Amino acid sequence: MITIDHYKRGVREMKKAVIVAGALMIACRPGVAQEIKVPILAPLTGYISLEGTSQRNGAVLAVKNAPAPLQAAYESFDTATAPENAINVMERALSDGDVKAVVGPILGVQMLALLPLAKENEIPLITISGTAKVTEMDNPYVFRFMADDRVAGEVQARYAVEELGKKKPALLYQTNAYGQSGREVLQGALKNMGAPLVFEEGLEVSLKDMLPVLIKVRDSGADILITRVHGGPTALILKQARAMGLNIPIIASSTMAQQSTAALVEPSELQNVCAEATPAPLYDDREPIQKFRADYLNEFDQEPDAYALAQYDGVMMVLDAMKNGAQDAEAIRKALAGNTYQGLAGEYKSDGTGNMVNSGLIICYDGASRTPRQVKVYDHVLNR
Repeated sequence: MITIDHYKRGVREMKKAVIVAGALMIACRPGVAQEIKVPILAPLTGYISLEGTSQRNGAVLAVKNAPAPLQAAYESFDTATAPENAINVMERALSDGDVKAVVGPILGVQMLALLPLAKENEIPLITISGTAKVTEMDNPYVFRFMADDRVAGEVQARYAVEELGKKKPALLYQTNAYGQSGREVLQGALKNMGAPLVFEEGLEVSLKDMLPVLIKVRDSGADILITRVHGGPTALILKQARAMGLNIPIIASSTMAQQSTAALVEPSELQNVCAEATPAPLYDDREPIQKFRADYLNEFDQEPDAYALAQYDGVMMVLDAMKNGAQDAEAIRKALAGNTYQGLAGEYKSDGTGNMVNSGLIICYDGASRTPRQVKVYDHVLNR
């Protein structure tokens, strides 16, 4: 008897056959430009819209700079913040039938919700989400082009203990998947370095009044504060900490490397503030990255950050694979899994689970401007 499941599976196989046939037809027609559709899923509204907009813009610029003879087009989808939104949007994007890879949202809880869909449809999912669990679900279709929480947390811990000599860290983290992931990593890393947490607390993403929890940080006797929170909450923590006279060093997550986050606070409130980060035009003067900055400014009239650059590199690796003969989703997946790619921010190579980055750096502000300087680089952070 033919069941609904059999019918759905047959439709999926028919779609894949049509996609492969179409790709082969294009490949066999000399001189015909290849047209690629790239769905871009990003949280453009809600508490992570700053990060989501950067992610989306980086992907858009890559599509517009697709290497010849490729001709790429994109469709941008707002996933907001709910996991079900991301699922609905991806299903809509895949319904086209001519999709070979999808740019997934930066928000970890949404990426986790999309993993089964990517695996079921055998479509590579490109992401810059830091949530460690994203690449720990035995899914061969996910590829992360930014340092995950295991790398980022290790970088924060090393800088706090080894460079600043701190022994009594406090931790504030979001209660969502992103924050919980960072909490787990930092707990273990700091304990292994002989500097266990003296205080920790999770923050709801909607929280605006940080004073009560900052009083707890002060009263704990902490000599440094580490955060794993999003851009808006990071700015609130900095402003309210300085207002109450809490002047211990703060090592924030990569959200503090964003110009859009720095713009929410006064330069004086950035005194003694550092952040883990990855390369970005603001503090990396290499010529290719500055060329990217000029192109981005021309296209979007705003400064690019590390999220935009990483997402750009991720999409460009997909397009590079297609330029070099990867004509369908499976060929793209194999190229991402097995190839080494030199992007603008650095070299990308999968560790076997989809993590393409194993390095990080620390940037610090001087309290006089919103422009940080790069102070420490960490290569080959984890033994992967």
